[in-house]
Amino acid sequence: MADFSHFQPSLFQFLDELTLNNNREWFQANKGRYEAEVREPARAFIRAMGARLEAAESFLTADDGKVGGSLMRVFRDTRFSKDKTPYKTNVGIQFRHAAGKDVHAPGFYLHLSPGEIFCGIGMWRPDKVPLQAIREAIAEAPEDYLAVVEDPDFAGAWRLGGEALTRAPKGFEKDHPAIEHIKRKDFIAVRDLQVEDVTAPGLLDRMMGWYDSGYDFCGFLCGAIGQPF
Repeated sequence: MADFSHFQPSLFQFLDELTLNNNREWFQANKGRYEAEVREPARAFIRAMGARLEAAESFLTADDGKVGGSLMRVFRDTRFSKDKTPYKTNVGIQFRHAAGKDVHAPGFYLHLSPGEIFCGIGMWRPDKVPLQAIREAIAEAPEDYLAVVEDPDFAGAWRLGGEALTRAPKGFEKDHPAIEHIKRKDFIAVRDLQVEDVTAPGLLDRMMGWYDSGYDFCGFLCGAIGQPF
């Protein structure tokens, strides 16, 4: 799979079947299919994207490791959930910032599931200190942030997603011109995709194009927390 071009429809077929058979017995019986149709293609994609990101001198990293890398684990953490099904029925891949250690770091993300396909860029649920830094950066230079998120190229490719507070956070004026952005708990932009977007040749070119269109958004966030991008 060194010459990765695109994902195969069989990946979604496997995830469809896993959704209907989300139990250890079925998964163990079909583990070979998981390896061949899901994990190994995802790892090949990570390697291929890693080469593209490196060529672009990006601070985002690609790790094709089977554990702890860019590919998120298939096993669900059911300890605190009423849903005890053991496996995730999606593929999650994050190219996180070199300075980050987990999914809360700045990054570029691809989500594949039978009912929902999207890529995302930015910071999901940042911790308290970086969250405060981002909010302060927006408050101090709202024109810079609004210029990024209202840019036609960005707005035409992405939509802002995630959750937000219902009231202005402590220390920020409720009538600040960018208060709706300051209230955000997630600083992520999402691009909704179709199956054809990821199963047709040229996926790597499309991914890098989406990455480029979200570059300034992620760059603003990284600047706010004192990291290069």
